[in-house]
Amino acid sequence: MAKNMTKDLTQGSPMKLILGFSIPILFGTLFQQCYNIVDTVIVGRFLGVDSLAAVGATGSVTFLTIGFCVGICSGFAIPLSHKFGAGDYAGLRKYTANCVWLTVGFAFIMTVLTVLFCRNILVLMQTPENIIEEAYDYLIAIFWGIPAVLLYNMVAAIIRSLGDSKTPVVFLVLSSFLNIILDLFFIINLKMGVAGAAWATVLSEAISGAACLIYMVKKFEILHIRNEEWKPDLHMMGTLCGMGLPMGLQYSITAVGSVILQSATNTLGSTAVAAVTAASRIGNFLGSPFEALGNTMATYGGQNVGAGKLDRIGVGLKDCIKLGISYAVIALLVSICFGRPLALLFVDGDETEIIANVRFYLIINTCGYSLLALVNIIRFLIQGMGFSKFAILAGVLEMIARSLVAFALVPKIGFIGTCLGDPTAWIFADAFLIPAYFHVKKALQKRMEAENSTGSSVKNPL
Repeated sequence: MAKNMTKDLTQGSPMKLILGFSIPILFGTLFQQCYNIVDTVIVGRFLGVDSLAAVGATGSVTFLTIGFCVGICSGFAIPLSHKFGAGDYAGLRKYTANCVWLTVGFAFIMTVLTVLFCRNILVLMQTPENIIEEAYDYLIAIFWGIPAVLLYNMVAAIIRSLGDSKTPVVFLVLSSFLNIILDLFFIINLKMGVAGAAWATVLSEAISGAACLIYMVKKFEILHIRNEEWKPDLHMMGTLCGMGLPMGLQYSITAVGSVILQSATNTLGSTAVAAVTAASRIGNFLGSPFEALGNTMATYGGQNVGAGKLDRIGVGLKDCIKLGISYAVIALLVSICFGRPLALLFVDGDETEIIANVRFYLIINTCGYSLLALVNIIRFLIQGMGFSKFAILAGVLEMIARSLVAFALVPKIGFIGTCLGDPTAWIFADAFLIPAYFHVKKALQKRMEAENSTGSSVKNPL
């Protein structure tokens, strides 16, 4: 392995390291959100408001399943970052091999279950009758693409655990451009409707994941797994699942609240669903920096824990929060000034109600972006430090918050209640995560002091 392909986050200025590591991730996330937006723009412009609503009606379910995939992959990579930080390359390869076995198993189980129960899910969510068939066509294709999602995210997470945040971005950019081309071809030329948008996303991600895998195998010699290292290790699989499942469940539990909120929104009609769809796509784009900062802190925390450098974690956290809050102000200004023009990307100018609702939704949500910054930064840092089970509790609180909004506010105040769902969830999550961070840091400090007193290695908490 060429040494300069990895990045050691245990030495140097935390602010510079966090910026340098997060910027490539940000570009990747932005491109990913770009092709999500393009999907929605093409659907809204070429297929109409009902088709736009059909795609939006599946959004929370897609987040539930795809979020679980992303979460377990990110969790699986945490032990790898610890091994890399500790300089244990043999252990790194063994963990990587066991990641492969687990990912294949999860891909099979998740695909079978979601495809079988796809229609039942849409019925339970009270999807409006005029859009349920299109929603099914879109969602079933996304579910068949779960193996592609797991492939890309697993390979990308492994590469990031070694400190390389740039390589996955290159292939994500490739995926973004390919997705746009396939979108236009499937929808306009082949007349595949909303299913065409879904299959464009699936195929582009599959190609990106395969290309990223080939690159990783060829360029990262440290990951050239020997024959004996391919043997499944139940202890390592247990450790990986102990990190990955809580992170995956955190996404899914959080998404359960989104599903409940989406179900409440569905009762408001396809116009409200279309507005939420467009606003959510824009909001996901505007929120990309928080995801990039979160992923950065997971690797930063993992490597520094692996190296036994707890003193650097607090400094890095403060620097990252400064970046997050500064950006939150910018995002709010963008929503206020450009909310209406952004809404016009998705619908015609005569859809005045949808346009007004999109702008209102964006302003309400970006007002809470400082809260979102804390959620992502602290949660991912705690996970990187090896305490991923705390993510489940934060996810439960988000689920409770969105459920309360869905049952108590949406029936009474309608669309305004839907807009308050995410900010309320972020308040609940922060109320838990902030004290949880101090508890985790104290627990790690005590553990390492105990290991020092007994002469044990402090570099590998696993």
